[in-house]
Amino acid sequence: MYQPYPTGGQGPAPQLPGPPRPIQNAVKLMYAGAGVSAISFIIGLTTIGSLKSAIRTADPTLTTTQVNSAVTFSLVIVGFFGLLGIALWIWMAWANRGGKKWARIVATVLFGLNTLGLLSVIARPHAVLSLVLNVLLWLVGLTAIVLIWNKESSAYYQAMSGPRY
Repeated sequence: MYQPYPTGGQGPAPQLPGPPRPIQNAVKLMYAGAGVSAISFIIGLTTIGSLKSAIRTADPTLTTTQVNSAVTFSLVIVGFFGLLGIALWIWMAWANRGGKKWARIVATVLFGLNTLGLLSVIARPHAVLSLVLNVLLWLVGLTAIVLIWNKESSAYYQAMSGPRY
């Protein structure tokens, strides 16, 4: 027969609050950021073919092997950073929904890096679609950062980091 171990008169553990509306909206935006990153990743992979002609135009002295090596390198970079971007958006959504204080800081640092990336895209020759997707990702990130740093969100992070009995 099952007999539960006596708890010493303590009631059930207190329920932790659910995320407030700003956090919920920020998490939705982070998932949207992952979606936009996935679209950008797919477009990056589909346009890699035009990269050969761009490389040849930039340096006509390159051999076919050198051009192919440059294209392969670009594919690896696009693949790595594309998948990394998607994973980071999802990770930040999960961690911020859970009220992890460190996640706000990491998300803010990642937004800063995204800002530098956007400036890099603006500063060099780019396709219009690439610029539009980068600006869209930046706006999604900015809105999410504003939402996770507002007063209501700060109270949630504080409550989630407090002692749990």
